[in-house]
Amino acid sequence: MPDDPTPALLYRINQNVMALGAAIEEISIWIDQRGSSNTHDRVSKHLEVLAGNSDAIAELMADLMARWKPEEDEDPED
Repeated sequence: MPDDPTPALLYRINQNVMALGAAIEEISIWIDQRGSSNTHDRVSKHLEVLAGNSDAIAELMADLMARWKPEEDEDPED
């Protein structure tokens, strides 16, 4: 495991958020097909927040990872 697991952690958290969003969307479609369009509409509004933030999150993660520098071992002579 790397000394600083932050980039991998952020990537995995983002993957989980996206997977949860996709699963919730599938459930919302199933609910709508069974006649509860009110519930479907409310869930869809929450999913819009996820979708609206996804590009910004991806860009910010890419920026963080580009700026991330692994911790270097300190030279005891310094």
